[in-house]
Amino acid sequence: MLNKDRWTLGIVIGLVLPVLVYGLVLLILKQYGHVEGLLYLPRPRVPGLVGVVSNLFPFRFFMVNKKYDRTGRGILLVTFVMTLLVFYFF
Repeated sequence: MLNKDRWTLGIVIGLVLPVLVYGLVLLILKQYGHVEGLLYLPRPRVPGLVGVVSNLFPFRFFMVNKKYDRTGRGILLVTFVMTLLVFYFF
């Protein structure tokens, strides 16, 4: 499945990876965010932006290494939409 150059593959990768990274960042902050009784609360945009930034790695892999333009464009499309949503809702 990863050996095909398709928009849908890029969209799926662009949606799934940031959601997983966002959940992982929230879990880490919940688990290790306490420092001597103080709770570290980052701005609400930070975990969302970390999730969106995680799309850079598969984008580069598919565009540069594999030369799959459609898959890279799908990832880029989702990245732009998610960035707008992060800034609008957070």
